Amino acid sequence: MITATALTKSYGNARVVSGVSLHCEPGTITGFLGPNGAGKSTTLKMIVGLARPDHGTSTIDGRPFIELANPTRVVGALLDPSAMHVGRTGRATLTIAARMAGVPTTRVEELLDRVGLADAADRRGGEYSLGMRQRLGIAQTLVGEPQVLILDEPANGLDPEGIAWMRGLLRDFADRGGTVLLSSHLLHEVQATVDHLVVISQGVVVASGRLADLLASSSLLLRTPAPDGLARALGAAGIDYKPGPDQTFTVDLQGGRVTTEMVARAALDQQVLLTELRQSDTGGLEQLFFSLTAKTTQPQEAAA
Repeated sequence: MITATALTKSYGNARVVSGVSLHCEPGTITGFLGPNGAGKSTTLKMIVGLARPDHGTSTIDGRPFIELANPTRVVGALLDPSAMHVGRTGRATLTIAARMAGVPTTRVEELLDRVGLADAADRRGGEYSLGMRQRLGIAQTLVGEPQVLILDEPANGLDPEGIAWMRGLLRDFADRGGTVLLSSHLLHEVQATVDHLVVISQGVVVASGRLADLLASSSLLLRTPAPDGLARALGAAGIDYKPGPDQTFTVDLQGGRVTTEMVARAALDQQVLLTELRQSDTGGLEQLFFSLTAKTTQPQEAAA
């Protein structure tokens, strides 16, 4: 339902997105991760027609966003929850959205209740907390009963109960055949929510695939009776490692850029005996994220 191919975008002389490709299938939730300045928001804006790519294409339901006859009936997007009229009530905001989408306004009361704003429906948006604005923004994305949701930091401002509520809402949406693409800095929440993962750093995709597969291959545990020899073998092969207790080593697989075969070959080439070689995923998504982005992170905010 969502396809991006080689999206590239520069602002002046600064390239913020370079050849980003991703594919999100119906019935799945895809997490889009990266450090600040990685190009996440710019990529999402290109997908929904808010930024024009220098190169590359993107489609939703097989067509570019700008060619969708009634976009809100196909895709619901929340990129900035603060972008709402502060003088309108929550009910008025959703009523206008429903009329623009061409759906019955009776849906408004249903959505207010669904996102937990029924009691605050007649309060003005300027009186809402950040978490309440997030809930109202999510309600707006659902007004047109879309098939696709694209969300940028949807959990920002939500308390733990709100985060759990959102997780259930997105899981239900995907289980009914919907497609979800979301960016977030809450790594533990992403790990509990998404099926697939795309990691971007400095505008380039550094890992992509099923979350379970990426986590399963996050690192290797090695054991040898010749630790000095193994250290030399790994160093000669250009493979980063961390020595541990009891003659063990941990090798970060860097999202697939280092493989089990490469590690085993390095030991074999130097005739170093391995008594143990197995996958170790104890670090979870946080370890994977930092291993993929630590060497390429730049403290830039403009490209976020």
